[in-house]
Amino acid sequence: MAGNTFGTLFRVSTFGESHGPAIGCIVDGCPAGLDFDLDFIQHELDRRRPGQSAIVTQRKESDTVQVLSGVFEGKTTGTPIAFLIPNEDQRSHDYSHLAEAYRPSHADYTWQAKYGHRDHRGGGRSSARETAARVAAGALAKLFLKTHGIEIQAYVSQVGHLALEQPYSELDLTLTETNDIRCPDPAMAEKMIRLIKKVRKDGDTIGGVVSAVVQGCPAGLGEPVFDKLHADLGKAMLSINAAKGFEYGSGFAGVKMLGSQHNDRFIPNAPPDNSKLKTQNSKLATATNHSGGIQGGISNGMDIYFRVAFKPVATIMRDQDSVNAAGEAAVVKGKGRHDPCVVPRAVPIVEAMAALVLTDHWLRLKISSL
Repeated sequence: MAGNTFGTLFRVSTFGESHGPAIGCIVDGCPAGLDFDLDFIQHELDRRRPGQSAIVTQRKESDTVQVLSGVFEGKTTGTPIAFLIPNEDQRSHDYSHLAEAYRPSHADYTWQAKYGHRDHRGGGRSSARETAARVAAGALAKLFLKTHGIEIQAYVSQVGHLALEQPYSELDLTLTETNDIRCPDPAMAEKMIRLIKKVRKDGDTIGGVVSAVVQGCPAGLGEPVFDKLHADLGKAMLSINAAKGFEYGSGFAGVKMLGSQHNDRFIPNAPPDNSKLKTQNSKLATATNHSGGIQGGISNGMDIYFRVAFKPVATIMRDQDSVNAAGEAAVVKGKGRHDPCVVPRAVPIVEAMAALVLTDHWLRLKISSL
């Protein structure tokens, strides 16, 4: 089965199923000599793990990561790094009714159509459980990026109709981890949490948006023509379960502007200290940042910011009309443990995938400039 490896130089291959013995990944291409902080990697996994609050799935997994190779005396060795995360709380009987029937808007039917044989227990490999391996690999990438002054911060900016109107530069992103929804606006966070609880009580699900900003990224990351930085970020984000949309910079709102309004005018020096804009280029910056830190597919040194839209989870706690493998009418029962809204746990996944893209392109930049 193809499609299990991501990246060019910093390559990540994930493995495992939702209800198998374990999930994990192998990271190849991590430079030697990087200080390996297992506590930080576990912390990132804890941010994604199920059962962490009343508004996420109640599957009980500690997501305790094991490191099998590639690290010696607290530093990476330059050889493949293997992460293993045991599954501890499978309840496969909850999914026996899905052995033949297909959940509406889920991957059940398409996986069956492609492979002719599927693991129906929790969705098998199509389950969001797979993303824990990505977070482990992404945490390693974050450790690498931190040594170069690059920081990634994601947060929930919308749940259903409840949306933050402020740009990231007007928010206190240090408040993101102070509430269960991971929204940096405490008042809006309470509204979002109440909405998710109501939707869950009704046996339904709801979608949302995760926004992210990358600060400290130098100019020069990205490859023409097909490996543009924003294209790789888009692929990374849209590979996350339930992701339905990606935009960076001004995104779709930019169509309402004229070129004279949208163009980011270059200025000779970095913005003044009171500016919300940040740049890694001491020689120039831009007065605005509608480009979202990327021009021509290559980073320009300004903040990179983007948004990822997530649909309502397909599995709901209500009976749904569907069909079975024979094409006959069937009813899919609302059973199992599922997120009523994915965005609180998607925040660390978005950060992880961004970190993988940026680390890969950092290494590609260094090779291209030799």
